[in-house]
Amino acid sequence: MTDLDLALPVGLRVPASASPQATSASGATRTLIRGSSLLLLGRLISIAINFAVQVITVRYLVKSDYGAFAYGMGIVSTGSTAVLLGLDKSASRFIAMFQERSEPRRVMGTIALAVATVWGLGLSLVVTLYGLRAVVADRVVTDPMAMSLLLILIALVPVTAFDSLLQRLLAVFVGARAIFFRRHLLGPGLKLAAVLVVVGTGGNVQLLAWGYLMGGLLGVTAYAVVLLRAWQRQGLLLHLTLRPADVPARAVLLYSLPLLSSELVLVLRDSLSVILLGHLQSSNEVAAFQAVLPVAKLNLIVMQSFSMLFLPLASRLYARGDRQGMNHLYWQTTLWIALVSFPVFAATVSLAQPLVHLLFGPQYASSAQVLAVLGVGHFFHASLGFNAMTLRVHDKARYIMGIDAAALVVGLTLNLLLIPRYGALGAAVGTTGTFILHNVLTNIGLSVAGTGVQLIHWRFLRVYGVIAAWALGLFLLQWLMHPPVYLTAALIALTSLLLIRTTRHIVRPGEMFPELLRIPLLRSLLASRAHDRRSTPP
Repeated sequence: MTDLDLALPVGLRVPASASPQATSASGATRTLIRGSSLLLLGRLISIAINFAVQVITVRYLVKSDYGAFAYGMGIVSTGSTAVLLGLDKSASRFIAMFQERSEPRRVMGTIALAVATVWGLGLSLVVTLYGLRAVVADRVVTDPMAMSLLLILIALVPVTAFDSLLQRLLAVFVGARAIFFRRHLLGPGLKLAAVLVVVGTGGNVQLLAWGYLMGGLLGVTAYAVVLLRAWQRQGLLLHLTLRPADVPARAVLLYSLPLLSSELVLVLRDSLSVILLGHLQSSNEVAAFQAVLPVAKLNLIVMQSFSMLFLPLASRLYARGDRQGMNHLYWQTTLWIALVSFPVFAATVSLAQPLVHLLFGPQYASSAQVLAVLGVGHFFHASLGFNAMTLRVHDKARYIMGIDAAALVVGLTLNLLLIPRYGALGAAVGTTGTFILHNVLTNIGLSVAGTGVQLIHWRFLRVYGVIAAWALGLFLLQWLMHPPVYLTAALIALTSLLLIRTTRHIVRPGEMFPELLRIPLLRSLLASRAHDRRSTPP
């Protein structure tokens, strides 16, 4: 088994005996899309639970308290990414390689390095904040409620970073089933339990902060127990060492730097806006932005579900030097993500006002425009696929760090210019502008960095044109005629089916999911050619 096989969830690994045809570019694409569709189900479960947590929290807390809580969580998100240093991804890569080479001491040395780094930096940040809390309260976080919550939530920084690291280690040593339970059920379930306890006892926002902290600690404990049992079964605990020769610090940390820059840009797109809103505006503006941000992020759930399988499959093609196959994998995956994400995009833009009123009440009416703008930015990011990840596969660290730096500077500038005047809406425009710039630059980098991925093909451009036309039509219909919500929702569903129908000769859904061709109605919708119908499974 290779390190790439280890990166795949159990049950989705390509057998060593598979023929070259089975692992060709088209076969890899089909494996990714089918496997990611299964993972999407688990993602949807966690999204539903987290969404319930968001709605209950926003409705229960007064707007200023929720804004202060959201500000603290924004600091936690940024801080945890910073102290993680990209070690969750780089450590799992090196661990799998050392396993393949039968080097258990280096496996455990890499784990020890990652754990010590995450906890060392995380605890240092906590101690620094407490030591400088008077200065921070006087010059940075002037809202007393936000400062009191930050002093509780800051302990989540090392906990959240450690959670991300353990999740990657679980993928290497245990497999997808444990990840599914911990990531999609236990983690969101603990947050839901914390919120319900606060609501049930009539507690305040401080109690909610303590509940999140306790839930985070319980989550990492569950991860640690599963991993320790796996290491004991595999005899790895006998090789735990901190000898310099067995700790590949230089290789792991150097590989982590470009990963860190990408992760920080992703986090800062949202968290930077929240932090600047809290500093330049009020807690109410933070709440107006943060309340709808998780709704806008629903545009990314398909992309996030596909990401687990994309990296190892793209790495296989890179190792073979299959540039044509890389181009095929990238664009087929990208188009699938765009098409499957379209219903969420259309809803977050066309139905922004009724969605905000339904979910959060009339006090968040101003957040409708914020949601629509954020929806555009998040869908744009998803619809251009795994451009940064593909550059990472090709080890284009300079491109990645340069693009990340440019996007970060532009995002900071936009937020500083727009937030003082427009508040939450200005933050949404700044976030969306950063999304667009970063993805355009990254896609240009793909075409000029020798990855084999074309900037775009005219057939693919046609698909994006159809998506844009349908989205604009739905938005204008809602804006000019104000039809009932149920009618717009029905039109979105119909439009989504028509999109698949009109692009079926490009994305070929009948080949990806041939079992669906058993159903006569779906067969007429999905089949792109006559042989698709003939290939209907018995």
